[in-house]
Amino acid sequence: MTSTQQRAALQRQIWAIANDVRGAVDGWDFKQYVLGTLFYRFISENFARYIEGGDDSIHYAQLQDGVMTPNIKDDAIKTKGYFIYPSQLFANLAASAHTNESLNSDLATIFATIESSANGYPSERDIKGLFADFDTTSNRLGNTVKDKNTRLAAVLKGVAGLDFGDFDGSHIDLFGDAYEFLISNYAANAGKSGGEFFTPQHVSKLIAQLAMHKQTHVNKIYDPACGSGSLLLQAKKHFDAHIIEDGFWGQELNHTTYNLARMNMFLHNVNYDKFNIQLGDTLIEPHFGDDKPFDAIVSNPPYSVKWIGSDDPTLINDERFAPAGVLAPKSKADFAFVLHALSFLSSKGRAAIVCFPGIFYRGGAEAKIRQYLIDNNYVETVISLAPNLFFGTTIAVTILVLSKHKTDTTTQFIDASGLFKKETNTNTLTHAHIEQIMQAFDSKANVEHFAQSVPFEKVAANDYNLSVSSYVEARDTREVVDIAELNAELKITVAKIDRLRADIDAIVAEIERDEA
Repeated sequence: MTSTQQRAALQRQIWAIANDVRGAVDGWDFKQYVLGTLFYRFISENFARYIEGGDDSIHYAQLQDGVMTPNIKDDAIKTKGYFIYPSQLFANLAASAHTNESLNSDLATIFATIESSANGYPSERDIKGLFADFDTTSNRLGNTVKDKNTRLAAVLKGVAGLDFGDFDGSHIDLFGDAYEFLISNYAANAGKSGGEFFTPQHVSKLIAQLAMHKQTHVNKIYDPACGSGSLLLQAKKHFDAHIIEDGFWGQELNHTTYNLARMNMFLHNVNYDKFNIQLGDTLIEPHFGDDKPFDAIVSNPPYSVKWIGSDDPTLINDERFAPAGVLAPKSKADFAFVLHALSFLSSKGRAAIVCFPGIFYRGGAEAKIRQYLIDNNYVETVISLAPNLFFGTTIAVTILVLSKHKTDTTTQFIDASGLFKKETNTNTLTHAHIEQIMQAFDSKANVEHFAQSVPFEKVAANDYNLSVSSYVEARDTREVVDIAELNAELKITVAKIDRLRADIDAIVAEIERDEA
């Protein structure tokens, strides 16, 4: 079986498990249990592998808890960020899950112990609360303890049955892929809310490549509305690890999604000291002010959400928003996220941000912010995408690429709205589509009906409108009609109609004579 076939088989199996064990529970509500169990298995095997150190004679799961000395525990937490005793490993708990009458309480104790093992260590904030959404007492699992344990045991057994092979590089990749696959499927089935925590991998790949284009190294990559971390991890997947020197940084407002993002980092083998994911409202309580600037920023923030805006008079003096001289509208925070990203961007970096298309042509405060961005030469490229590429929305979004190191004052516009592959429920970008966009982005060459690099003066004269359709003429897909040929066909058709009418009149006249 090839690696591609193995991945496909695993994905079919894990989605079947996710659906089978949830019973009547909504899949969206049940996702924490499946994702959390997958994470629990991963960190258990990862930790066991670390303790065994490649010695095939050592089987950590078979050891007694007492052999773990304080020094061993201390070294392990400093390296891995957490500690798991042999008796707490996923494999040992899963083996007796169906006969364990205290399974739900045992799981809760184990999760609490794993989290508390990091207390007082540098990894504490990265581990704390990771299992907060894995509520083993929830009535979603059943009304009685027995019902809860039955469902939990089924999840443990299902995840235990997944064949990831030996714990090596490919094994880790399979774990990460399985987690991403689950998140993607949950997002696809969650309606509008699904798009708020997961950016499809094909779009994430494009955004990551735009932000990282031609950078031989970046200090760190940042997502101010990171969701489950899918955008950040695309950068890891498509660029060598050493290129991203100080790791992956992000902030997320939703507590459950914040936990998913941290789990996602671990599952993609990003150690605790190489990521920094924080909880909170990026616009009102931003983290990382002392850690900026960032050489690469990627983001798919929520579209046109409400925020406090001008109701907080101090925000106009905020260093992120003050340079523009105006705040984003209270009913549409899109440009607040854009200005935040710009403020956190380094002089050598790029930010690639998914935006609602309306912000590129509406008037008022948004027009003033566009003028600020263009007058200061921060807009490198605006890319319009095809509709229905994201979960939870069918709108055709736009990617805004910001840069502080442009060598000219032109702004590039790319119309990629015709680049998509039709899938069952959504559209996707293929590798060839992404390659075509990146080639145009790299060359900045004018391509009829696809890409135009527009001088500053023309954009300014157009009231700083940044809609791609204002600068890239759409291809005329109407069929060319030969008028002479059409007229000849019409004459023939009219003659046939005349003959038909004459025939009908003759038949009618004959019928009338017969009746007379």
